[in-house]
This record gives sequence, structure tokens and C-alpha cells, in this order.
Amino acid sequence: MKKTMFFITASAILAACESTPQFQVTGSIEGAQDSILYLEANTLNGIQKVDSVRLGADGKFSFSADAPIYTYEGDSLAGKQQKFCPEFYSLRIANKVINFSVDSTETITFKAKYATMSSDYTVDGSENSQKIKEINLLLQKVQKQVVDIEKNQDILPGDMIDSVRSIIKNYKETVKQKYIFVAPAQAYAYYAVCQSFTDLQGTFQLFNPLTDRTDIRCYATVATSWDYNYPDAPRTQQICNMAIKGMENTATPKEQIVEVDDSKVSETGIINVSLPDINSNIKSLSDLKGKVVMLDFTLYGAKESAERTRILRDIYNKYHDQGFEIYQVSLDEDIHFWKSSIEYLPWICVHETNGSATRIYGVSDLPTYFIIDRNNEIVGRSGLMKGTLEEQIKKLL
Repeated sequence: MKKTMFFITASAILAACESTPQFQVTGSIEGAQDSILYLEANTLNGIQKVDSVRLGADGKFSFSADAPIYTYEGDSLAGKQQKFCPEFYSLRIANKVINFSVDSTETITFKAKYATMSSDYTVDGSENSQKIKEINLLLQKVQKQVVDIEKNQDILPGDMIDSVRSIIKNYKETVKQKYIFVAPAQAYAYYAVCQSFTDLQGTFQLFNPLTDRTDIRCYATVATSWDYNYPDAPRTQQICNMAIKGMENTATPKEQIVEVDDSKVSETGIINVSLPDINSNIKSLSDLKGKVVMLDFTLYGAKESAERTRILRDIYNKYHDQGFEIYQVSLDEDIHFWKSSIEYLPWICVHETNGSATRIYGVSDLPTYFIIDRNNEIVGRSGLMKGTLEEQIKKLL
């Protein structure tokens, strides 16, 4: 009997240890008796129901669900690993919604009144969810201002367009400086760059890297941080792809970008790369702002590498003193061969083994290079530019 009891107890403990970690969402919504409250996941594939409950007279609720975990390739020794990555959820009754994020196994508590639950609620246990609330309140205010202007028949069409553009521009600058650039690795920064905006004309993407080059800087900053903190996560891949597509679609800068206080913000118009050189010193692409840079992905083991290196050396020697630099990323498997090949080269040579930089920049063929201007903006990619490499460099110096 004792042996049987021990076996059952041990099995229960083992099952508990192997179960998926959970997060909790609790709270109350006044004035919603008999209403169905839904917990929904806002996934990359759309909204999915997680759970639901019919509220009683006290409006109290409590949900438990699997914490957001994904599997990624670790180093060669560790193999596949699992890691928490922020995901986005909502509490919904009819058309009233509270948006929030979950980072791991936290317990988040909401309190609201049904009539105003989309805007007037309290949230405890999640800083990201509090910031998302702030962003939503700002957006709701701006949407109301824009709709009021569009309804005003006394405003001339041209003045109306200027007023709407001014309001949206000011809103975006506020969100950039207060939420996106300050903490790009946080869930609320990701949430901010992916917002939609609705007015009388319809719904559109507020930050759109595919058509607006200034918005690429927002996507690139968040993409860089998420790739570092959540490598290979589906949301990381999504936002990196958006940034890369935007760079390809807007090869020429369209307007002067508003500068942000460097003491408060880390901002870049590229997706940063930080890799070790031959002496194991970390070299960052973003540190080269102010120079015209060739970001070059290459393989020294390729048969054409020696001749290509000779051509690059000639170009480098000719234009380096004018502000030209090469940041060259090698993907050679034989590190010793790479070190011997680049030992006497004058430019920045770094090496990567996990392929993260090539994935971020959408590189599938080697060699591939990008041209970056003095403002850290990508202005061209090999195979897509007019003229020779040297002509492109001379144009930007």
C-alpha cells in the first residue's frame, strides 16, 4: 500500500513538473452580469479564442492559460531550447475590448466597468500592459480629433488634410520617443509600431515601413532588439521581414528625419549587427554613422573571393579617407582560414556562425552587399542598384 501511494505521489509530481507553465488573468467588470467575457489571443494568424466565462453579479473572473513559449535553435552544445516571448491578448465583451500582453507566468489583474471598459480600467501585475493602455488612450484621443475634423464641413479640404497629417505626425513622434525608442525590446514597443488607425476614410497601418522610410527606423530598432532577446521567435521573424521589405521598397530617402535626443534614445535607421572581429572585439555596424558604409556578406572560401578582395581593396584605398568604410561579415565555417585570409585587410572584418545577420537582412546568396549612407540609411542592395559599386560610393561621399 505504501509503495503504491508513493508511486502515485511521485507520478503526480512528475506530471506537474512537465506541465506547461501558466499565466493568470483575474479581476472584475462591474455592470456586466450574464455577459460572456472572452479571453482571446491576438496571434500572427488572427484572433483565437482561449477561454470564456459568463459573468455573475459581482463581475469577477479568473482565467489560466499556457504561457507564451517558443522553441529555437540554441548553440551547438545546448541544441534546441525553449524561451518565453511576449504575446498579445485581449479581454472582450461584445465590441468592448481591453488589450494587454503576457511575458511569461505573471498574474495580471484588471478592474473595469462594462460601459467604459475599453478605456477606463486599472491593470496590475504587468508594466507592458499598463504601457499598452497608455498607448491606446493616446490613440483613441487622436482618432477622435481626426474624426471631428473630418466631420467639420466648415474646413476646406486642403486645410483638413494638413490638420489631420499634423495631428498624426505629432502622435507618432510622441509614441516614438516615449515608447518605441526608449525600450524597443519590450512588448509595448512592438505593439506601438504595429498599431492600426481608424478614421472616416477607413483603417490603415499607422507605422508603415513599406511606404514610409521614416517608419523603417521604428521597425528596425524593434527588430534589432527582438532578434537579440528572442531569436527565431515568430514575431521576431515577422518584424524583421517587415523592416527588410521596407528597406527594399524605399531605396531612396524621402525626407529629413526628426532627430531624437541621443542621451535618452538609441535609434538607428538600419538593423544593427554586432559581431566579433579577429581579436574577439565586438564591432557594431551602428557605430559607423557618419560614414558611407558597404555592409558586405561574403565567403572567403569561395573561388572568386581573392579577386573580389583585390577589387574592394582598391576601392577602399581610394575612398577611405573621404569617409568610406567596409563592414564585412564572413560566414566561413573554417574560422582559422577566415582569420588567415583577413589578417592584413584594412577594413572591419567580423565573423558569425549562427546566421542571424543573414536572416535579418534576407541574404540567401553570397556575396551580397548593402550600401548605407552617412545617416545610417540603407540606400541600395547589390543586384538592385544602377551603376557600379564605385559609382554608388562616389555619389554618397
